Amino acid sequence: MAAGTAVYLITGFLGSGKTTFLNRIIEAFPENRKLMLLMNEFGDVGLDGALVEQDGLDMLEISKGSIFCVCVKTDFIKGLMDIARYTQPDVLLIEATGVANPSDLRKDLKLSIFQDRFQFKEQFCLIDAANFKDAYDTFTSVEKQIESATVFIINKIDAADGATIAGVKQIVARHHPDPEFYETEYADIPLEKYLPETVLPGTEDPVEISAEELDRFIDELLAAPGSSMTPPDRLLSKTFIWAGKDLRQLEKMITMIPAGVTRAKGVVNAGGEVFLLNCVMGQSRIEKIDPRESLSVLMNKVVFIGPPEIIEDVSRMDFNGTLLHE
Repeated sequence: MAAGTAVYLITGFLGSGKTTFLNRIIEAFPENRKLMLLMNEFGDVGLDGALVEQDGLDMLEISKGSIFCVCVKTDFIKGLMDIARYTQPDVLLIEATGVANPSDLRKDLKLSIFQDRFQFKEQFCLIDAANFKDAYDTFTSVEKQIESATVFIINKIDAADGATIAGVKQIVARHHPDPEFYETEYADIPLEKYLPETVLPGTEDPVEISAEELDRFIDELLAAPGSSMTPPDRLLSKTFIWAGKDLRQLEKMITMIPAGVTRAKGVVNAGGEVFLLNCVMGQSRIEKIDPRESLSVLMNKVVFIGPPEIIEDVSRMDFNGTLLHE
């Protein structure tokens, strides 16, 4: 009998702490169980996958759009099929891009071609306490993430006061009848409450489908009148190369980022040391990190996400010669 796969979805707007939470789960996961990650990034550079802190972990990365949007829906369905047929993990963690509308996930997992291999368990929604209200007022995807989630992790509470946190809870409660909240720093919650202790039962029949049949199934799915594969909010992603030399230049570059940039994230070498650059809706942080082989292909790449007109503004800037087009 092929074992079933418990599925957990990690959502949250850009910069809310999803990768930190993901690493917590990986660290706590039992060694005798099989874990797989499906990571989705809005940009064309898979930065978050390289920041996962465990070598040898089964991982599928889908970039250049939301897995819940028609733009990469085909890749998502085919990826799930490979997982159902070959990898067959005990647990599948799906980290959705921060601009995703995840409301269709349960329906996708129940598609007939998967033969009940996937059992949806929980959707965690990470919330950046200080920036949540601005993101909620601006981006439709934030509302959709709240409506479909079950557990809400109000993160980075060290950067928000009590009134701000209370306001976050009030907004979530408008969209959810019985929200479960955690107030955290670094997304620290009692994971043992959620991860299954036993292997889920599966079905005896193997998942068998030809490539032609799978393509036909996906074509029919995309063409169905009832499909609701919502495009992401009006945002554009562009990758730049860091051409600076030292930390002082990096700190100066941050002060020059236009206010309308929603997110900027990258790994850079400054003065012979490696730093993770994180900018979220006007708030920036530079963190020294340990160099790892997995980061080498991403070194000195910075991804900017924002409205198209703002990204065009960024493209015309040289940031005192420290950023170049890829």
